[in-house]
Amino acid sequence: RMLCGGKKPHLAAAVCIITLTSTVTLSYLKLQRLSHLPKIIQEGSRCGGKITNSTITALKDNRTFIISPYFDDRESKVTRVIGIVHHEDVKRLYCWFCCQPSGQVYVSNARIDVHSDRFGFPYGATDIVCLEPQSCDPTHVAIHQSPHGNIDQLPVFEIKNRKAESFSVDFTVCISTMFGNYNNVLQFIQSVEMYKILGAQKVVIYKNNCSHLMETVLQFYVEEGTVEIIPWPINAHLRVSSQWHFMQDGTHIGYYGQITALNDCIYRNMRRSKFVVLNDADEIILPLRHSDWKAMMSSLQEQNPGTGVFLFENHIFPKTVSTDVFNISSWNAVPGVNILQHVHREPDRKAVINPRKMILDPRKVIQTSVHSVLRAYGNSVNVPMDVALVYHCRVPLQGNLPRESLIRDTALWRYNSSLITNVNKVLSQTVL
Repeated sequence: RMLCGGKKPHLAAAVCIITLTSTVTLSYLKLQRLSHLPKIIQEGSRCGGKITNSTITALKDNRTFIISPYFDDRESKVTRVIGIVHHEDVKRLYCWFCCQPSGQVYVSNARIDVHSDRFGFPYGATDIVCLEPQSCDPTHVAIHQSPHGNIDQLPVFEIKNRKAESFSVDFTVCISTMFGNYNNVLQFIQSVEMYKILGAQKVVIYKNNCSHLMETVLQFYVEEGTVEIIPWPINAHLRVSSQWHFMQDGTHIGYYGQITALNDCIYRNMRRSKFVVLNDADEIILPLRHSDWKAMMSSLQEQNPGTGVFLFENHIFPKTVSTDVFNISSWNAVPGVNILQHVHREPDRKAVINPRKMILDPRKVIQTSVHSVLRAYGNSVNVPMDVALVYHCRVPLQGNLPRESLIRDTALWRYNSSLITNVNKVLSQTVL
C-alpha cells in the first residue's frame, strides 16, 4: 500500500508533507553548498592582482572593508576574512582564490556573517567565509562583489595562519583601538609592566593615534620585542563614534571598530599564542590566589576541562580617590595615572551585573564581542572574584560615594617592588 493512501488519510498526509519538506530542505542545502563550492573561472600562467599590506582596505563599493584573511580548518577548509560591512547594503561577495603553480583562479561564493553585537550601528564586524578549492592550498585571495572580472584589477590579500606553528608565547594581551591622542603614559607603562610580571610576552595594540610622548614609549616597547603595533586608520574610511550605542548622529561604527580589532587579534594570534587576554590598557586581570597567570590558568583549566573562555569580573578603582603611599616624585612629571595610589574599589551595585574581560584559548573561539564571546567551540566560565578580578583604574562610575563606602583592596601592592623597578627602567630610557 502506498504511504500516502490508506485508512488514516490525515496521518498519511502529515507523513507525506514531512517527507516532502525534508527532501526539499536537503536538496536546498545541497544546492546551497554547491553554490558555495569554488569554481574555476580562468586559467593562466600566473595569478595577478596587487598584494596589499594595509590593515584596512576599502573595496570599490565603499561598503566593504577588508582587514585580513585567515585559514580556518576547524570545521571545513575555509578562508575566514575578518572585515567590516554595512549590515544591509552588502548582499553578495566572492572570494577569488589563486592556485599556484597552475595559475588557475577559483571563485567561491562567500557567506557574509555580520556579528550580532553591532549595538545599532550600520556597520559591524563581519566574517566573510569562503570554501577553499580542494585542489590546492591558496596563499592569497581577493574579495569582489562579482564572480566575473579581471583579478589584475583587484587588491589581493595574503591568507594568514596557513602554516601550523608551535606556540611562540604563552600569553598575548590584545589592546584594541588606541585613539583620542592617547596620553595616559604612566598608567600604560605600569599596565604593560604588570602584564609582563603576570606572564605576558606580547602586547598587541591597534593604534589609531596617540601623543608624541606615547609614541616614544611604544617605540621603546616595539624595539624591546614586547609590543606589536597594528595601524588602525579606521576614521579614514568610516565616521567613527567613541560611544557604544548608535546615537542617530550619522556615525557608522562604534568605539573606533573595537570589536573588529579584537576578532582580528584573536585570529592573528591563533597559531602562535597559547592564550589571548582581551582587556583595555587601564585594566589588569589580577590573580588573587596565584602569583601569575600561568599558575592561575593551569588551575582553572584543571577545574574546568573543555573550557575555552574564562571571564573575569570588572571592578572600578576610581582614579579620583588616592592614597599617599607610593607617591614617587619622579613619576609626578609623567602624564597619566599612578595605579599604585588607587587601591579603593567601588562596591557592587544592586541589580547591576559587572561586565567581564577574558582570557581565552583562541583556537576555541569563532567570534568575540567585548565582554563575552559570541560563538565558540568550548564552554565559557565565570571566574569567581576570590580567584581573580579585573583591576580597572578609571573615572568613577559611582562618583557620589563617600570614601568610607569604598572597599580598600591592596592586592596590587603584592607586586609593588618589581613593578616600581621595571617602570623606573622604562621611564629612564623613554620619558625622564
